[in-house]
Amino acid sequence: MRCNASAATLLREARARHGISQRRLALRAGTSQDAISRIERGVESPTLERLTHLLMVLGERLELSAVPLADAEAGGAAPLTARERLREAASWNLVATTLEIAGAQARRAGHPATRRGHS
Repeated sequence: MRCNASAATLLREARARHGISQRRLALRAGTSQDAISRIERGVESPTLERLTHLLMVLGERLELSAVPLADAEAGGAAPLTARERLREAASWNLVATTLEIAGAQARRAGHPATRRGHS
C-alpha cells in the first residue's frame, strides 16, 4: 500500500467524514482545538501514537505497512546497492540533524510553534 497522504490530510478528511468539528474532536481526545488545528494545517506533525489516538476517537484505525525499496521504486527500477542505501541514509540523517538543531534553536528562542503543552 502506498500512502502519500500527510497526517494533516488524514485527520482532516477523517474528521470531515464523521461530521465532527475540531472542537468536538479535541474534547473527545482530551486536547485543545488549537492542537487539532495545528495538525490539520500541517504546522505540527503528530507522533504515530497521537495520530492513532485521534483517529481512534473518530472510530477509525490507522494502518501502516512497509515494502522493500525495489518494490516501491517506480517503473521497476533496479534496487539500490548497499552503498547507495548507506549514502541515502546518511543524507537523511544529515537532514534530520539539521532539523533537530533548528528545532532546538527555535525552542531556546521561545518560538510559539515549539510549545509542548498539547503535543
